[in-house]
Amino acid sequence: MHLPDYETVSDAVDEVNILKGNLAWDDNSTFDQEKDKTQFRQYEDACERVKNFYKEQHEKQTVAYNIEARVNFRKNVRARMGIWQAMEKLNTLVDDSDPDTDVSQIEHLLQTAEAIRRDGKPEWMQVAGLVHDLGKLLYLFGSEGQWDVVGDTFVVGCKFSDKIIYPGSFENNPDFHDAVYSTEYGVYKPHCGLENVMLSWGHDEYLYHVLKGQSSLPDEALWMIRYHSFYPWHRENAYSHLTNAQDERALAAVRAFNPYDLYSKSDSPVNAEELRPYYQGLINKFFPEIIEW
Repeated sequence: MHLPDYETVSDAVDEVNILKGNLAWDDNSTFDQEKDKTQFRQYEDACERVKNFYKEQHEKQTVAYNIEARVNFRKNVRARMGIWQAMEKLNTLVDDSDPDTDVSQIEHLLQTAEAIRRDGKPEWMQVAGLVHDLGKLLYLFGSEGQWDVVGDTFVVGCKFSDKIIYPGSFENNPDFHDAVYSTEYGVYKPHCGLENVMLSWGHDEYLYHVLKGQSSLPDEALWMIRYHSFYPWHRENAYSHLTNAQDERALAAVRAFNPYDLYSKSDSPVNAEELRPYYQGLINKFFPEIIEW
């Protein structure tokens, strides 16, 4: 049987998107309509590897650690390389927090980007899908473990929300018993905005800070990157006492992005080398040749 080559298939996808007109970034996703979504994020049935990961993360993500992590970020450049090189470097990592997939990191990035592309979403959103997990490079740059790189994120400096998965595992975190950090607002003011709170340090926060000054991505893409693991907020509606009007815009962006990140994990395998020419073209539009990591 004769199979069409990559260029033919790639051109066909883009021709269809042109004919139907690119969908707005916030239109509902269509690629996932027939997926059984009950099979994703089943943490109660997760393996011990996942449960042990979250126990460690919840015990060690303190205010003191998060301040230290941000100071270290500003003091150091960990590597200088382009986006595709970073994707290839990341490919050695297996995410201990993820119960849904054991595919390679580069395959997940390309699956996410391809799902966004098939739905005819803008190029900048395809790029957000392509790079959204590149912050996991932190693990290869000398993190303390995976607990400060991957996993769902949450606010530190105030009471740990009961909407966080495995909320009972915070009891050994010293902030859980702190007179200030254990209160509803903690160190924050009502509706101060998420830009003014500390989210638990990991790949989302790291990549957001790396790219906001080294890309031409719009705010919506940067919000998708920063908040894509912030499930207590974008799925469970926690932290409304801290958010402001701008965060409503960010929430719409993250909710538009989330299906592509989550439900593309069951998609068919992709061929990175065949897809590289298309995505290298997009990379060139939005990023300099070399990024300081």
